[in-house]
Amino acid sequence: MAKRDYYEVLGVEKNSSKDDIKKAYRKLAVQYHPDKNPDNKEAEDKFKEATEAYEILIDDKKKAAYDQFGFAGVDNMGGGGHDWSHFRGFEDIFGGGDFGSIFETFFGGMGGFGGFRRGGAQGGARQGANLRYDIEIPFKDAVYGAKVEIQFSHNESCPACKGSGAANGAGRKTCPTCQGAGQIRHNQGFLSFASTCPACGGQGSVIEKPCSDCGGSGTQKKRQKLSVTIPAGVENGKRLVIPRQGDAGPNGGPAGDLYVFIRVKPHEYFERQDLDLYCAIPISVSQASLGADIHISTLDGKTIKVKVPAGTQNGKMLRIRDEGVPAAGRRGNLYIKIIVHIPEKLSRRGKELLEELARTEGQNDNPGPIPLSQLGG
Repeated sequence: MAKRDYYEVLGVEKNSSKDDIKKAYRKLAVQYHPDKNPDNKEAEDKFKEATEAYEILIDDKKKAAYDQFGFAGVDNMGGGGHDWSHFRGFEDIFGGGDFGSIFETFFGGMGGFGGFRRGGAQGGARQGANLRYDIEIPFKDAVYGAKVEIQFSHNESCPACKGSGAANGAGRKTCPTCQGAGQIRHNQGFLSFASTCPACGGQGSVIEKPCSDCGGSGTQKKRQKLSVTIPAGVENGKRLVIPRQGDAGPNGGPAGDLYVFIRVKPHEYFERQDLDLYCAIPISVSQASLGADIHISTLDGKTIKVKVPAGTQNGKMLRIRDEGVPAAGRRGNLYIKIIVHIPEKLSRRGKELLEELARTEGQNDNPGPIPLSQLGG
């Protein structure tokens, strides 16, 4: 299953403070803690997912690496396949908590951290890390869709060893450091802790003769160009998932996914709300009073004629059907806010005409309030 963005997991923004991150994690940890959800695999998975996200985002160095490179940046720092042996934070988060049940859940039954190890003792193939790519697109492309070319780096399977990390004919042998366990155990008082074996990376075996092309990693860093289709109607902050464009997996395992996060540039004249577009058009006092046919340019470059009714008030909203955002087989509307422009300077003739209009129509020198429901717009 593809991993979710750590910010999405905790429900926090990228610029959230450490206190906000702690509060968000505390809430999820209390909700999904295994002690409260016995024999609930889904709750256990959510608890582990939230803990992994917290471990990365609460650490300044890890957070910076994740923000810049996504899961690939923290793959060896506790993310992109979390190493539970480095788990910390219960005392910080819960202020003491029920450590007996916590240790029973995470340290008991499986003999240490065996249930949460990153790799198996046989060095089997595993899925690679997911990657994140942030892209900013014009407002118009978000509304009508577009194709965008992106460039990014990811790990591809080494062609020389086909991802195995071993030279031709070479095999694997039991790791001499951990004796195939994939972990190194440490005793602290009456507690026993396990950490990932540094020699084999938790796999339990090492390559006898590493591939000279990739140094035994099984992967090589490559620059990739990719054409991404931006769907019509995409909203700011949404993400696209491109399968199998993440890092290649260890030992020839399948590649992870690429997550493309979309930021939409604001437009100078148009705004969006759901599937509707909004803009403002200035008209003169005479056009508002007498009515007029005006021509405006839509977001997609068309010119349409709009009828302004006589007596139109400042702030009046005119609706143009089916000129909004196209999405899901339908299309929103375009709303035009009328701004009646009052000239700051008048010609002599213009001033004479307005004075004549004032004498003809009468002028209220002591106006009272009117109901808000009578206001246009």
